[in-house]
Amino acid sequence: MPNDRKPPRNFRPEPFSYHEIVELEIDSLSNLGLGVGRIDGWVVFVPFCLPGERVQARIWKNEASCSHGDLVSVINPSPERQKPSCTLFTTCGGCQYQHLGYEAQLRWKRRQVSELLEHMAGIEHPVEELIPSPEAWHYRSKITPHFQKPRPGQELNIGFLAVGSRSKIVDVPHCPIAMDSLNEALPMERERIRQVAAQGKYRKGATLLLRATGQGVHTNPREVVQEKVGDLSSRFLAGDFFQNNPFILPSFVEHVANEAAGKSRFLVDAYCGSGLFALSLSNRFEQVAGVEVSESSADWARQNAKENALANVTILTASAEHVFEKVEFPAIETSVVIDPPRKGCGPEFLEQLFAYGPRRVVYVSCNPSTQIRDLQEFTSHGYSIQKIQPFDLFPQTKHLECVATLQRTNS
Repeated sequence: MPNDRKPPRNFRPEPFSYHEIVELEIDSLSNLGLGVGRIDGWVVFVPFCLPGERVQARIWKNEASCSHGDLVSVINPSPERQKPSCTLFTTCGGCQYQHLGYEAQLRWKRRQVSELLEHMAGIEHPVEELIPSPEAWHYRSKITPHFQKPRPGQELNIGFLAVGSRSKIVDVPHCPIAMDSLNEALPMERERIRQVAAQGKYRKGATLLLRATGQGVHTNPREVVQEKVGDLSSRFLAGDFFQNNPFILPSFVEHVANEAAGKSRFLVDAYCGSGLFALSLSNRFEQVAGVEVSESSADWARQNAKENALANVTILTASAEHVFEKVEFPAIETSVVIDPPRKGCGPEFLEQLFAYGPRRVVYVSCNPSTQIRDLQEFTSHGYSIQKIQPFDLFPQTKHLECVATLQRTNS
């Protein structure tokens, strides 16, 4: 069904016209949370639909090998479809899976990791069952709502990016995946921001911070906060990175510890931040070296090691190009934990790692796509995959954490 609405200037007109309504069967879910269907073999991605559903979609983009459409209607719903808990679902871009039961979310995320392994890297290796979050709702201990430049006479939206937008903000007065204490504090913080905005004190947009700890809710990014994981206490700045699902964090850290330990006497935590893994795993090793490129993060890690009386932990500061230069542990007796940012490991880092040649590597990633890209490099440099264990730190969303254990084949 063609549509007469004028397409964008760069719209590719084949195989569908702009805003053409198409009908298709959904076969699977992509790792971005999109429904995947086909029309005469041509792939069409449609959000907020489920495998087994027949849907109508409105085409808004044709690429060289696929098309993208917005969901218009679900003709035949899946028996796994459920009512979303949030009225902003499909409008706010924060969640992708609220319409899918939690057990099914876990199954699909595991399948997505397996498909990425096979299709991206040509690696056939079993993926373990996802470790579920003990809490599927109200689990996030940190949220960062945004707002754009206030405009006179217009209501100020404070929330998150809209679905499919890089700039439009959806007003979010309550978030069902945020901890209860954050939702209790959110109305007051929103009102404070609006009052300041009404006084003309914002010349541009900004990002808020709400972080929950045992001491309360913190809104100042420079405030020193404390988190406890098992018996370990960590202090850091409220705005700094720290895993924000405290309910699953103990089992997550325990798994990394179990995979890194064994025959290794020494540990290197190569992206140590404020020291979560370096400190938490220290009781499994004779000596631990945490390496961090940020001097301020390294200082926090040193303070945390001292306050937890971990005499066998040394925190080193090194540039990304020289991470292993100060590490004196024999590689054959050393495990390395890496937890890089979403973009994965850079080529300079991997070159150093392979030149050092530790006997075991535990690769923690919040982005399986870049992790699996890097796994190709490991397998071509003498490492074999021992285990791939996903954790669902982010229920209701497309995101997950994946822990891959690698062993040097000649060790």
